[in-house]
Amino acid sequence: MSQSRYTFWVLILVVGIAGLSQGLTIPMLTVLLEKQGVSSVMNGLNAAALYIGMVMVNPFLEIPLRRIGYRSTILWGLLLVTIATALIPMFSHLAVWFVLRLLMGVGDSGLHYASQMWVTKIAAPENRGRDLSIYGLAYGVGFSIGPLGLSVLHLGIWVPFGGLLVLYLIAFLLLSRIKDEFPAQIEQTEKKQNKYAFVLRLAWLALIPSFLFGFMETSLNGSFPVYALRTGLSVEWVSLILPSFVVGSIILQMPLGALSDRLGRKQVMLACALVGGLAFFLFPFAGENVWLMMLLLAIAGAAVGSFYSLGLAFSADILPASMVPTAGIIAGVNFGVASILAPNVNGLLIDVWEPWTIFWLMGSLLIVFAAACLFFKQKAIQEQTYSMPLQKQG
Repeated sequence: MSQSRYTFWVLILVVGIAGLSQGLTIPMLTVLLEKQGVSSVMNGLNAAALYIGMVMVNPFLEIPLRRIGYRSTILWGLLLVTIATALIPMFSHLAVWFVLRLLMGVGDSGLHYASQMWVTKIAAPENRGRDLSIYGLAYGVGFSIGPLGLSVLHLGIWVPFGGLLVLYLIAFLLLSRIKDEFPAQIEQTEKKQNKYAFVLRLAWLALIPSFLFGFMETSLNGSFPVYALRTGLSVEWVSLILPSFVVGSIILQMPLGALSDRLGRKQVMLACALVGGLAFFLFPFAGENVWLMMLLLAIAGAAVGSFYSLGLAFSADILPASMVPTAGIIAGVNFGVASILAPNVNGLLIDVWEPWTIFWLMGSLLIVFAAACLFFKQKAIQEQTYSMPLQKQG
């Protein structure tokens, strides 16, 4: 096995562990706060702390990535996540959990950003969609396993969180055995323009999926437990229904990535947005039928669960290699902003309107994105990117 493939598989395992951590922590703390009688709005605000941390640090992550490399950035992020995870079971106060979730968001952001950019760098262009789909698959598998930790909560809060700490130790050991690398340097011609404006102008469509994925993921993991408990479902059913979305994404993660390598990212994402939007619009009609809920969430997950990785691959197709880390920064900010908005908007909808409206909101966002795909002229932009001198593009 070549060094780059070994690095790739280590990153895949590490991101799987990170996914499991998020998949466990988000719904578990939501359920614990709901049982304490905390309002859905305050519960949503507390869940948003993770993503507030992400948004706070994301604009600055390109600096350590270029100065200390991919591996060192991942290790610092993993260290912060480990510290926060170890402290969570020691407290049960709303404000303390908010601060710890904030710290976890900072660490998660560094870990995911550096690992995504590293995978994008070492992936061959003709297999970029497949490799990033494997990355998304690993995160999805971990995320889908995470909520199962709710079923052992009765043994004590230290049981699931202690398991996470063991997995973090494994991640540290694996990362210590791979060689660090650095991103491509920005050319002098590229330094003459505003890199963020450049990326947004050329790859705006590729950056929307990160916002959509963040909104959907946080809506389901941060708001669905409240929706379910208020409609009479037990915590045990929540732990089984929630993974359906991620399990659905796991089924089609790699096929969609490979298909996008052949047919094009935009075409695949357009079709997926329509299918996912329809599934969310139909969800309220499932009533109390938990099996139908699981089926619809699985369909939605199969359709749009790979949006983040497809969007990142799309941006790498369009942009010069040196600008991909900047696209990753914008995608991370989009994800974080959406994840902050989702639990608060959904909490407001649940309190002042009907709980099922959170699903119609997600469906509407996907339909709007599908319409945006029709207005994006990928071929013209690719010609502009690679045929014209960069100093004339601004």
